[in-house]
Amino acid sequence: MTDHPSVKVRGFGLLLAAVFVAGCATNAATVQDSASVKLEVDSDRVARAPLDIDNVSKSEAKIVQVNSESQEADLADDTRSELVIQQPFPIHALSELEILAVDQNPRLVKLYQDYNAASARSRYVNKLPDPKVGANVFGAPIETASGSQRAALGVSQMIPWLGKLNAEEQRACFEAFAVRADYLAERLQVIAAVRTGWYRLYVIDRQIATAKANQQLLRSLIDVANAQVATGTATQGDVLLGTLELSKLEERLLTYRKLRVAVQAEVNRLVARDADIPVIVAEELEITLPALSSKAIYQSALSSQPEIQAAQLRTQASRWGIEVAHLSRRPELTISANYFVTDGNRPPSKIVDVGQDPWALGAQISIPLWKEKYDALEDEATWKHLASTNSETELLDRYDALITELLAEARRAEETAELYKETILPQARQTLRADQESYSRGAVEFDRVIRDYRNLLTLELGFHQAKGELAISLARLSRVSGQDLPLTDLPTLPGLPAAE
Repeated sequence: MTDHPSVKVRGFGLLLAAVFVAGCATNAATVQDSASVKLEVDSDRVARAPLDIDNVSKSEAKIVQVNSESQEADLADDTRSELVIQQPFPIHALSELEILAVDQNPRLVKLYQDYNAASARSRYVNKLPDPKVGANVFGAPIETASGSQRAALGVSQMIPWLGKLNAEEQRACFEAFAVRADYLAERLQVIAAVRTGWYRLYVIDRQIATAKANQQLLRSLIDVANAQVATGTATQGDVLLGTLELSKLEERLLTYRKLRVAVQAEVNRLVARDADIPVIVAEELEITLPALSSKAIYQSALSSQPEIQAAQLRTQASRWGIEVAHLSRRPELTISANYFVTDGNRPPSKIVDVGQDPWALGAQISIPLWKEKYDALEDEATWKHLASTNSETELLDRYDALITELLAEARRAEETAELYKETILPQARQTLRADQESYSRGAVEFDRVIRDYRNLLTLELGFHQAKGELAISLARLSRVSGQDLPLTDLPTLPGLPAAE
C-alpha cells in the first residue's frame, strides 16, 4: 500500500521536531558543562608554567582543554613555579604575599580567563560548519507523471578549503599561547610590584625607627642645653632651637606614617586584600649586588621573559594570518541531497513508477571573482605581520636599554649605600660626638651641634633609602630577566630566626 502524502509530511515534520529538540538538549548540556568548567577555573585560579617558545612548532601547535583531574593537578603544581619557589626570602612574609598575589590578583585572574577563552577558540576554528536541513511544503503541488509532489526535503554541508581551516587553527593556537604569555608577563609584573611595595615599606619603617632614635638624641641635647642654661653658660635660645627641631622631627614622623598607610594599601590591593591589613616587613635587610652583566641579563630575558615571547608568538600568528588571507581565494564546496515527497494519485502506468519519491544529489562551488577584495585581504594581513615584527624589534631594543638602566641604578644604589655605611655615617657620628663634648665645655655654639644632628639624620635616612633602591632595582631586574636574581643575604623578621 502506498502511504498517503499527508502521513509522509507529518512523519517528516515529527522527525525535524525530534532533531531540533535533540539539538537544543545537546546545546543546553554543553552550556551547563561550560559553566561548570568556568566555575572550576574561577575557583582554582591556578598559575601556568613558563612557556618554552622553542617547543611550539607551527604544524603541531595545539591547545588542550583543561578539564581532566590529572591536568588540573599539573596546573596546581605549576602554581609553585621557580619564580615563586626560588625567592630570596622563602619562609618570610614577602613570599607569602607573592603567592597571594599570584592566586588572587584580579588582573591575573582576568588574564587567565582570557587564556582559557582563547584556548577554547582554538579547538573549534578548524571544524566544518554545521550542516543545514530544510523542507519546502508546496501549497500548490507540482504535478508530474508519477504523482503530485507535495514537499521537498533537503540537507546540505558546506566544506571550506581544508588548508584554510588548518591555517585558522594554527593562528588561533599561537594567539592563545600569546595570551598565556601575557598572563605570565603580568604575573612577573605583579610580583615585582609586590616586592617593590614591600621594600618601600622596609625603607619607611627604617626611616621611622631612625627618626624615633633621633628624637631620643635630640631630647638628650635639649637636656644638656637646659643644664648649660642653669649654669649660665648658654641662653634660653638654645633650648628653643632644640625644641623647634623636635617639632620638625615629629612632623617628619607624621609624614612617614601617612606614607606607610598609602604604600601598605597598594600592596594589599595587589594581593586583593583589605587596605588596612598590616604588612610585616624585615627589621634588617642586608643586600649585596651579585656579579651581573647587562649582556647576561639580556640573554636571560630573551629566553625567559614572557612579554618577549608574547611578541614572538603574535608575529607567528600574524604570519599564519597571511596564509589564511591567501587561502581565502580558494573556492568552497557545498554538497547537498534532496528528497521529494510524491503522491500516488495517478493511474497505474508501465512507463513511470506512480507514487515513487524521487531524490537528487547536488554540488555547488563558490567562484572567487572579486580579485580586489582578496588582494586587500592579503595586504591587510601582510601589513599586520610587518607591524608585529617591528613591534617585536622595538620591544627587544626597549628591554636592552631598560636592563642597562636598571643595572646602572642598582650599582649606583649599592655604591651609595656602601659609601654611607663605611665612610660618611661614621664620620658624621664622630663629628656629632665631638661637638657634643665641646658644647658641654662651652667650646662651640648649640646651633653647630644642631647642624651636626641634622646632617646625621639626613645621612641615616639616605643610607636606608639607598638600600631600598638597591632592593627595588634587583626586583625590577628579576622581572625584566624573567627569573629571580640571587641575593647574598636574607632579612630577619620579628620573632623569626635568621635564615641559614
